[in-house]
Amino acid sequence: MDIDFLGVGWSFPVQLDEKQQIATAKYEAAVRQSIWAILSTARGERLMRPEFGCRIHDHVFAPNTSGTVGQIISDVRSALMEWEPRIDVLDVDLLPQSAQPNLLQISIHYQVRTTTNEFNLVYPFYLQ
Repeated sequence: MDIDFLGVGWSFPVQLDEKQQIATAKYEAAVRQSIWAILSTARGERLMRPEFGCRIHDHVFAPNTSGTVGQIISDVRSALMEWEPRIDVLDVDLLPQSAQPNLLQISIHYQVRTTTNEFNLVYPFYLQ
């Protein structure tokens, strides 16, 4: 098993470590931070790569309906399949939120291909 394939890169968000150098993320932490970066980037936001990101940001002003939820789940799955080749997306779901109806907790269950380790990431997304 070659874990080096998972890579080492700048941490997200970019920050300094205890030595005042740019902090890095390694291996599975790098994958997790990559997923977060994909979901946090709206399509068209990056000038040199306008197709990068996730279309969930197109739904910020959409009503909290089952149709919106279904489209968000589809957008998350599509973006991760396109932009994160180190994982297999096992499931994408929204966790129920009764206290904050405009907060959607997007639960992503994924498997890192080279290690077969499974992880879950919950990404908060707000509808206005």
